[in-house]
Amino acid sequence: MSGHSKWATTKHKKAALDAKRGKLFAKLIKNIEVAARTGGPDPDGNPTLYDAITKARKNSVPLDNIERARKRGGGLEAGGAEWQTIMYEGYAPGGVAVLIECLTDNRNRAASEVRVAMTRNGGSMADPGSVSYMFNRKGVVIVPKSGLSEDDVLTAVLDAGAEEVNDLGESFEVVSEAGDLIPVRTALQDAGIDYESADAAFMPSMSVPLDEDGARKVFRLIDALEDSDDVQNVYANFDVSDEILAKLD
Repeated sequence: MSGHSKWATTKHKKAALDAKRGKLFAKLIKNIEVAARTGGPDPDGNPTLYDAITKARKNSVPLDNIERARKRGGGLEAGGAEWQTIMYEGYAPGGVAVLIECLTDNRNRAASEVRVAMTRNGGSMADPGSVSYMFNRKGVVIVPKSGLSEDDVLTAVLDAGAEEVNDLGESFEVVSEAGDLIPVRTALQDAGIDYESADAAFMPSMSVPLDEDGARKVFRLIDALEDSDDVQNVYANFDVSDEILAKLD
């Protein structure tokens, strides 16, 4: 899992700087709109919205865009779309299990784009339930190192329900049960520790080790899936060594 996390973190930073920035903005704004619709437009009373706004701000989404999305989702301004979440399951090259989380206003378009990305990049679709059992819903908080040690982070979150703290190189990943995400994030804030993002995510319970060629194929498939505006998150159960990650970078 650490390989996947490191790769995702590296890629996330690059995405904020390259031509995909517009796509990243769109996905973060969609998150805000959905969170406001589900739990109300007040971030103080809606922790999911609070985290969605924080993540958008960390990625330099303009405040005007954030505010409009919050109001649209909360019904304070016209123009909000009827977003629905759909999960697709499949396999990437090398037998890697893939969960694809879509947030879309057009189910047929989302299904078509996911299928095309999978088949063109050596993947295959799977029946519902055939892959998802390999993943568990977890709370994941990414904390930039900024001079912090693993013990600093662990001490802050241990009593809040954190299960583990992983070293991702430039940041730490704090993993908890999904229901403990807010207490863990709050414990970090109370300790004066800044965090980059706090999300509920699917983490694999088993992983498939990949060589350089296998990693290249799997990353190409995930890139193609994430290129779709309807795809919000892609989760996969591969493990890649630091050496191979360095070569692919």
